[in-house]
Amino acid sequence: MEQMKEEPVEKVRYSDEELQEFKELILQKLEKARRDYRMLQAQIDHSSSNDTEDTSPSFKVLEEGSASQAKEEASQLAARQYKFIQNLEAALIRIENKTYGVCRVTGKLIPKERLRLVPHATLSVEAKNKR
Repeated sequence: MEQMKEEPVEKVRYSDEELQEFKELILQKLEKARRDYRMLQAQIDHSSSNDTEDTSPSFKVLEEGSASQAKEEASQLAARQYKFIQNLEAALIRIENKTYGVCRVTGKLIPKERLRLVPHATLSVEAKNKR
């Protein structure tokens, strides 16, 4: 009997070992992201307690404007950080579902290099460039 040559099958998902590697990477990033978020939140909460009671009225207005701008910037950073945390948590769910690393547009595997840089990616570069 003649043996049939098998065509190499394109991988449709990452192996459990590969998923575990990504999970560890994401957990590290998640821990740092949560720490950064808490720091930003503390900065926002404490920025209103800058004591300017004993300074001149004109300086106080400048100080309050500066503090207000800093608080606004910290709020924007905190919002971005919160979204990043949500994206990382969603990536962990995809790992549990074994759908992690699969482009949601093309259905192909997202290259490991991209996932190491952007572990919450759901699009391949090809799909992202088409948008």
